[in-house]
Amino acid sequence: MSVMTEIDVLNEDQVAFYNDNGFLHIPEVYTAEETQELSNEMDRLVEDWAFTSPGWSGPWRHAYMDPETEAQSKLTAMHDLHLYSGAWARAVINHRLVGGLTQLLGPNLELHHTTMHIKPPQTGHPFPMHQDNPFYGHSDGRYIDCLVHLDDTCHENGEIRFLAGSHKRGHLEHVLETEDGPCSPHLPTDEYSMDDTVPVPARSGDVVLFCIDTVHGSYINQTKQPRRLVRLGYRDPDNRQEFGQSFGRPGLIVSGYRSRRDGDELLPGS
Repeated sequence: MSVMTEIDVLNEDQVAFYNDNGFLHIPEVYTAEETQELSNEMDRLVEDWAFTSPGWSGPWRHAYMDPETEAQSKLTAMHDLHLYSGAWARAVINHRLVGGLTQLLGPNLELHHTTMHIKPPQTGHPFPMHQDNPFYGHSDGRYIDCLVHLDDTCHENGEIRFLAGSHKRGHLEHVLETEDGPCSPHLPTDEYSMDDTVPVPARSGDVVLFCIDTVHGSYINQTKQPRRLVRLGYRDPDNRQEFGQSFGRPGLIVSGYRSRRDGDELLPGS
């Protein structure tokens, strides 16, 4: 069943801004009541299911953090919240979100994944400059990641930052290995600087979305409160995945239709 809205969610200027810059801030996608429910469910999921780790590996850590901070830096994460929580299952088909996404990606829209990203207080994990494609590679840029904000973000707690227009470069080559072995994908720190990025602070209930090829990153959380985001990934169903997170797993069609191409079989389990 389609959940597209009957009226456009985004105006022409917003659509043009996304096409030019590769990212867009949409205020108040979720109501205060919806956001509070999602926040409560997030806390419960963290308690029952999430895990905390040192986060991404690689030499970039020494470029972004001093040795003491690097040793303490943590990231709390979890995949597929919508498979554990009815509130988050409803969040992925939110009519304002899906309506806006169809204006940017077209009428056919497939949910690919949901992932929790929590920067713990004071030593919450920074993210180096990178694209998301190396983590769940797709054939082209018809894929949008949406950051659902459960807390207000600012420089002090590590708001998302973008290299404007970088999505037009397509898939970029990332650092995947060092002398010490494999590391988390990131762009070279001597070529890509956070100083060149545009900060996009947002309020609780807002969504900041961006193309899978848009270069982005964030600073460490220096505050005494966690910074909680959930990433929702959506794609045109014809943009086939090639590797990475959730590879080979079909997603929920939240708008439109999954067309059949030559050679396609029924989905697993069908």
